[in-house]
Amino acid sequence: MPSEPQIVRQWLLLHKLSLNHFGLGVRQLAGELGVAEKTIRRDLILLQSVGFPLDEAVGEHGRKAWRLAAAGGRPPLAFSFDELLALYLGRRLLDPLSGTFVGAATEKAFRKIRAAVGPAALQYLEKMADRLHLTAVGAGDYTAKADILDQLQRGIEDSKSTIIEYHSQRSTEPVTYEIFPYALVQHRGSLYVVAFSREHDEVRQFKLDRVERAEVTEFPFHRPEHFDVAQYFAGSFGVYHGDGDVRVRVRFLPGVARYVQESKWHTSQRLSRQKDGSLIAEFRLSTTEEIKHWLMSFGRQAIVLSPESLASEIVAELRELLAAYESNRPSPSGR
Repeated sequence: MPSEPQIVRQWLLLHKLSLNHFGLGVRQLAGELGVAEKTIRRDLILLQSVGFPLDEAVGEHGRKAWRLAAAGGRPPLAFSFDELLALYLGRRLLDPLSGTFVGAATEKAFRKIRAAVGPAALQYLEKMADRLHLTAVGAGDYTAKADILDQLQRGIEDSKSTIIEYHSQRSTEPVTYEIFPYALVQHRGSLYVVAFSREHDEVRQFKLDRVERAEVTEFPFHRPEHFDVAQYFAGSFGVYHGDGDVRVRVRFLPGVARYVQESKWHTSQRLSRQKDGSLIAEFRLSTTEEIKHWLMSFGRQAIVLSPESLASEIVAELRELLAAYESNRPSPSGR
């Protein structure tokens, strides 16, 4: 039990209290969860501070016990049907966490919803859920990464240095890094950990799919107070982070102009529809790595107007792509 991540331990603590109407003492909780009494006290105070109805009462013979104050030992939760529907439909957004402790707890919660709403309402929920389909092209599967995800989450919550073995896309063998994990980020169905890497002496993002092992150490780190994940990615067109300040201008031809105009691609975007039906899009980014591949997915329908360096990179890649196709094209005789 001591190896459990903090969040799992606290969930187990709440679960034990919810099952005991008269409450449980700190010593008993510490024994059952296999941690020190001061750890339990710290957990209880934290849970109380964020709003859980916990209180410490003095019983017979001066015995102190913590309990959940809600009736029946459970927090008073009540949802309207439209709120239940929203939660039930939103469960698919948590699919990348399937197989982890978060995914397991989520499935338990949805089983309770299904049991509580009754047959007729459940049939309606399932009908609505079938009409909301989320594509999963390229989505990560973290069923086998549950232990790794637990370790990273523990490192984030406890601000503890974490050792990872990381097999990057370019390396032939995994490399060991010591990181200070700051946060988890989900992007296009994949999870990334944003962390300060001691080996690189900078903040980087590591894709969870490529982490082969993770182990939290006992050494604490200090997360910079000014660090904000949203601000860190403010100039990114996804999860690639850069230190530049690049203004990108693109002309989208009429065939894709409406499609581009329908979505919010970046917070900095400015879209101007032209008289000929084309669209001028402007972005302010810290790096062009990801937007380059996004623009190339439009083929001849997207033309980079600036910067010239980005246009040149795309032209070079297109020439290499053409050369690859021409060198691998089968001869007319089929040989």
